[in-house]
Amino acid sequence: MDSNKTDADSGDKCNSNGKCSPTLRKLPIELNHAKNIDDISTPSELKFDQEFDYEDPDITEKRKEIEKCLQDPDSVNLEQWQDFATSKGGLISDEFRRKIWPLLVGVVLDVNRSLKRFPPGIPYLQRVALQDQLTVLILRVIMKYPHLKYYQGYHDVAITLLLVCGSRASFPLLCRLSHGAGAPLAPFMQVTMQPTQHLLNYMLPVVARAEKELAEYLDKAGVGTMFALPWYLTWFGHSLTRYTDVVRLYDYFLCAPPLFPVYVTAALVVHRALEVYTCECDMAMLHCLLSRKLYEENNPTDLEKEVAALERRE
Repeated sequence: MDSNKTDADSGDKCNSNGKCSPTLRKLPIELNHAKNIDDISTPSELKFDQEFDYEDPDITEKRKEIEKCLQDPDSVNLEQWQDFATSKGGLISDEFRRKIWPLLVGVVLDVNRSLKRFPPGIPYLQRVALQDQLTVLILRVIMKYPHLKYYQGYHDVAITLLLVCGSRASFPLLCRLSHGAGAPLAPFMQVTMQPTQHLLNYMLPVVARAEKELAEYLDKAGVGTMFALPWYLTWFGHSLTRYTDVVRLYDYFLCAPPLFPVYVTAALVVHRALEVYTCECDMAMLHCLLSRKLYEENNPTDLEKEVAALERRE
């Protein structure tokens, strides 16, 4: 796998708890001498969902609605799945996500097998098996689309899909996110970082529309956008410490416009304005509704002139 990017961890010094993030680990290339790449392509048996004694009545009711829709998914339109993903509680559980994520991006698969339940933590042998599956998953995508270039952070997206959907369902899902018209990861997988940087440059104009003084402060400090690169490249999968937060974001990203993670990034900056002013290095819990408001009020088309002006200055 040919990498064309510098370490996506640059600028990502602190996670949501203010602690330093660990260095991204390189993927193991050893595939345990598998004769065929599909030999390891089996669903993940890991379970990360947390079960609670009490559940919000609204979530319980929503769970029943989702279960009813999944009994006959062909009769449910895309808007309904998107509504489930973006409303209170998201898609609730990994069992639902495993079945609905492919539907959100138009991948139709037989994904009726349920994930087995495991206690918290990943046993060593299962972690090794998962690493093999992850390597195979990424290699399959690169082999299918050899013009795509692996970037540091791609595995953070792949591992999230793998944990939720298993290797069989995650492969066409990752393919759809990586290749084709509107594929959100495709700009990251080019020969240079220019397409990625261009899209990330939308962040500061969005911040300016929401809070001009904050944008001017960032511009004066020369902060730029590189600090947000790991957030964007991994859909926050590398920077957030709680699995439930990551999959909740993916619920939204899988049915949102490709540029939407940049708006979430802008919302984070706006939300943490006081810490920015005092040079704090911290990341707060993401609020999808806030970032959605930013997107609806600031269409990317309206920001093109500002992005172009910013790029001319660089």
